[in-house]
Amino acid sequence: MAELHFANLKNPITAANTVLLRLLREGHIQRTTATIPYCYYGPELTIKKNSAKIGHWLAILDVYKEMRKQGPVETFQVEPKYGSKGVAEPDIYAVFRKTPFFIEVQKTLYSEKQMADKMNRYVDLCRSGVIPKPFPHVLIVSEQRYAIDGYYPFKVFQAQTFSQFMESLKPKQAPQPVKPPESGIKIRVQ
Repeated sequence: MAELHFANLKNPITAANTVLLRLLREGHIQRTTATIPYCYYGPELTIKKNSAKIGHWLAILDVYKEMRKQGPVETFQVEPKYGSKGVAEPDIYAVFRKTPFFIEVQKTLYSEKQMADKMNRYVDLCRSGVIPKPFPHVLIVSEQRYAIDGYYPFKVFQAQTFSQFMESLKPKQAPQPVKPPESGIKIRVQ
């Protein structure tokens, strides 16, 4: 919260903590001390305070913060729905630098079959026409690199972080030619 809402202040963490504590005392939010830093929730909590999904949502937040460091984020939707169960369910739909992305934030290890099934759901979504053209690129943010084989009617990228993904897009500099070593003898021509 400090980074997102109070970054322009002298002491953003102190300001965020002051506001959160006031909102907590007034009953506008709840918090759990099961995680450090603490997690804060709206007044009508619909998930368990120790839910395994919390780590996943915090990872999605990390992607958002990384994207903001790279430039303005035009659109950022968490877990948008494009149909009933069985349709691709991206963790994030984002538009960044006028480019649409579906972002998968993989904190758990998927089997080859699970990842193939996930990618096939994106192919089905692409072919369904539900998403207007151009179909978003798919970015998989994960510590694990997956063997994504086959042709897809959209681009698929993999990176450990969003920042690493952005770095991978930068053009590589050509190596500088190496000068041969000079000999110890110097001849001066006049």
